Amino acid sequence: MAATAREDGVRNLAQGPRGCEHYDRACLLKAQQTCEDCSTLFGEYYCSICHLFDKDKRQYHCESCGICRIGPKEDFFHCLKCNLCLTTNLRGKHKCIENVSRQNCPICLEDIHTSRVVAHVLPCGHLLHRTCYEEMLKEGYRCPLCMHSALDMTRYWRQLDTEVAQTPMPSEYQNVTVDILCNDCNGRSTVQFHILGMKCKLCDSYNTAQAGGRRVPVDQQ
Repeated sequence: MAATAREDGVRNLAQGPRGCEHYDRACLLKAQQTCEDCSTLFGEYYCSICHLFDKDKRQYHCESCGICRIGPKEDFFHCLKCNLCLTTNLRGKHKCIENVSRQNCPICLEDIHTSRVVAHVLPCGHLLHRTCYEEMLKEGYRCPLCMHSALDMTRYWRQLDTEVAQTPMPSEYQNVTVDILCNDCNGRSTVQFHILGMKCKLCDSYNTAQAGGRRVPVDQQ
């Protein structure tokens, strides 16, 4: 083993210096930010807990997360229930789900807790990578886990109100009603069937799903 270590040291010297002249591949080193002999800086950022060396990216170590995160620290806070560092603008303004960060991103199926990509908190409380969230919005607007609207859709719902009013259904469908389930408020209601969308009577959302068959008035059967 000693011979192998010496050979590794010679091989590394042949490849070029590593750190400083006091670094020896065959030695057991004490992890620290600078060389004790010449004060050569091994990393602009060094965490004595994680033993992480890196360029300065305004990192900070979060004791509750148990890892180092890219800061700056003053822009983040640790939510104890979600068990994750979130941006300060979400303090008191997000729905907490216990240990939600320990779940994988439902879009890419990769880990969220240790990811360098900032987590985006949906109104329902579920987490996605910020980049995955932005890609998701190109295809749809609903949380892939619970189908709740992933952003404020009020403006779009009002536009849809206008489109529905301007698009009358054929006479055979004008009095047809249907039971619906709202994905936003989880309420159930019976509304008039329309091909463009069916509006929840409880919260005015069009993020609904048909929960039963169509009902045709007796006089039209």
